[in-house]
Amino acid sequence: MAENTDRSVCPATVQLLGKAQQEGVSTAFFRADQVKPCPIGADGSCCRNCAMGPCRVLLPRGKSDLEVEVTGVCGATTDTISARNFLRMIAAGAAAHSDHGRAVAETLIAAAKGEAPGYSIKDEYKLMKLALDFGIEVGDRPIEDIAVDVGRAALAQFSQQEGELAFIKKAPLKRQEIWRNLGIVPRGIDREIVEIMHRTHMGVDQDPESLLMHGMRAALADGWGGSMIGTELQDVLFGTPQPILGQVNLGVLKPDHVNVIVHGHEPLLSEMIVLAAEDPEMLALARAKGAQGINVAGICCTANEILMRHGIPIAGNFLQQELAIVTGVVDAMVVDVQCIMQSLPKVAQCYHTRIITTSNRARIPGATHIEFHEHDAVNAAKAIVRAAIEAFPHRTGRVEVPPHQVDFVAGFSHETIEYLLGGVFRSSYRPLNDNIINGRIRGVAGVVGCNNPRVEHDAVHVAMVKELIKNDVLVLQTGCSAIACAKAGLMTPEAASQYAGGGLAEVCETVGIPPVIHMGSCVDNSRILMAATAMVKEGGLGDDISDLPAAGAAPEWMSEKAISIGQYFVASGVFTVFGVTWPTTGSEKFSRLLFEGLEEKVKARWAYEPDPIKAAKLMIEHIDAKRKALGIDKARERVLYDMAMRRELEAL
Repeated sequence: MAENTDRSVCPATVQLLGKAQQEGVSTAFFRADQVKPCPIGADGSCCRNCAMGPCRVLLPRGKSDLEVEVTGVCGATTDTISARNFLRMIAAGAAAHSDHGRAVAETLIAAAKGEAPGYSIKDEYKLMKLALDFGIEVGDRPIEDIAVDVGRAALAQFSQQEGELAFIKKAPLKRQEIWRNLGIVPRGIDREIVEIMHRTHMGVDQDPESLLMHGMRAALADGWGGSMIGTELQDVLFGTPQPILGQVNLGVLKPDHVNVIVHGHEPLLSEMIVLAAEDPEMLALARAKGAQGINVAGICCTANEILMRHGIPIAGNFLQQELAIVTGVVDAMVVDVQCIMQSLPKVAQCYHTRIITTSNRARIPGATHIEFHEHDAVNAAKAIVRAAIEAFPHRTGRVEVPPHQVDFVAGFSHETIEYLLGGVFRSSYRPLNDNIINGRIRGVAGVVGCNNPRVEHDAVHVAMVKELIKNDVLVLQTGCSAIACAKAGLMTPEAASQYAGGGLAEVCETVGIPPVIHMGSCVDNSRILMAATAMVKEGGLGDDISDLPAAGAAPEWMSEKAISIGQYFVASGVFTVFGVTWPTTGSEKFSRLLFEGLEEKVKARWAYEPDPIKAAKLMIEHIDAKRKALGIDKARERVLYDMAMRRELEAL
């Protein structure tokens, strides 16, 4: 146990790492010790885009690419190789999020046509708003017809070859102008991703700056396209989230219940599993097998989605997926796509757990595959829950559920924040803007992203966020980062008085919100974009996202999705800091373009700082610089006006 305390700040994780060691179970934490990262690949200096290589472009010891040029067989420089590798990460990340959005659009159409039993339209108001965004006639048409047209319009965004994505018009006008002047407005989601793969093919685009410009175009197709489509249409289908009390950490598992873990990123199936677990037939079968009931819990972003809409507890984030099985009480782990470790079936062999894959895009050797189709979702969900129930009597080995679970408040959509700040009749971001202007709130930070076993689990997220809120910075979170801070007790209104600075604490206590706001899954980073846009449109804080006292960070990132997210935030005008490692350090020139040169083009830039406190201070320095540029960096003396002074104002 003692030797695992430096692997995670999460006590449940530390406890189960000890159990895994005792039982000879390999986890990502231990494999990270055995598998050292390739130093050449880690800094982006390895090119394997053709069969003349792979080419490892190593600089002479003590030299930089500013002093000497080293190339691959084709003559590609470190700058070109680094840029190509960076763009391919953007392409993969954008493809993952956008494929998610495509699946939701297809399900919306099927539901509206009555071809997907179990699904229905839960938020008609948001559907109407989206119809207007797409230029679809509403009138007195049936809601189902409108939904079909919205779904088809969303799908057309993927294959569109010319023009601009519809949601680009949601951005501030000045930001749209910047994108158009640079020629980086996305034409179609799939087109921009495909073009990355073409540009980075051997012998095509060899100019790092040209490559990066298209990388931003593809990233914007993710943030203001595929991801935003996914978020908006999920709200239409499943309901726009509202604040809800939830529980988090592995202590939410119940030894006397059938435990079903839903893990992945697309909530299409997990929504049905929640319904199936409440079905009287399934509950009766569970009791017949000796269980007290059926307990559904989530891992990763699927967890965030079903928590926000159903209050289903979160078992943990990315690095806890294997440890959930190690408890010995998980009867089935159901996975769809993204962030799913191939080790799961091997870990499950040590226990009784069934690993069930459900997507034809994500099969795993050793897992049971139960294909999910939205047209037969209810029956697929029941088959999965039935498999978990059948596994319950076959539990083997020592059961150990850590006594660690934390209450927190989740489910803050952009619309919910607007309502909480202003109420039903005057909902707006004015109270937030006013409190930034008067200095009670210093600024806003979006802290998002994954876990990475190369750093202490959850520690970097928690340390950064505590430093930010201590300095009166309101924090918005999604994904595994949000789960980390929820486990640390930072997502309750009471946390404001314990951890936040005086100004932020005062605002949080007045409004009744936590100092750290849970905004959903990683695809829901588009909610943060919309919140930033709402702040600009409210007035008083400049006329572009880049004018806001705001910053972003992914302190424990590991996936290609994170690079795409980071790039669309930078391209949208947000200063963004990453930790752990950086994939372009092999090219000093290209790194300078990311860390300095982008400022001139999009009024924002990347930064890399693995130390969470130093990274937080970089964000605070940036926020303070933006406050100074807006002229709100100095406290203003309060003046009590007498009647004569008021008359003078009226005369003016």
